[in-house]
Amino acid sequence: MTKFSALLAQAAPAPGGGASGTFQFLFFVFMMAAMYFLLIAPQRKKQKEHEKMMAALKTGDEIVTTGGIYGVISGIKEDRLIVRIGDNNLKVEVAKGFVHGLVKKSDA
Repeated sequence: MTKFSALLAQAAPAPGGGASGTFQFLFFVFMMAAMYFLLIAPQRKKQKEHEKMMAALKTGDEIVTTGGIYGVISGIKEDRLIVRIGDNNLKVEVAKGFVHGLVKKSDA
């Protein structure tokens, strides 16, 4: 029985282990800060840039949609754009949320 008692005494945590809890809390805070600066902040910056680009769109700008379709804006409605695609003057209405980026600003 004495060998078993000695093993239990060796495996027991040391008294005054409060530093471990503090370390775990600081590690958690560090991980949350790292996640914010590596993931959330760049995404918010990109979203603000996209909203700024969307607000500046006007007739004649060449855009690309999230589906990969290139076209020229021929009209703007409240919640969508009228986009001319191809050489046949084919016009489609595209929701503003599906504009991926601005390819070329119009000269006007």
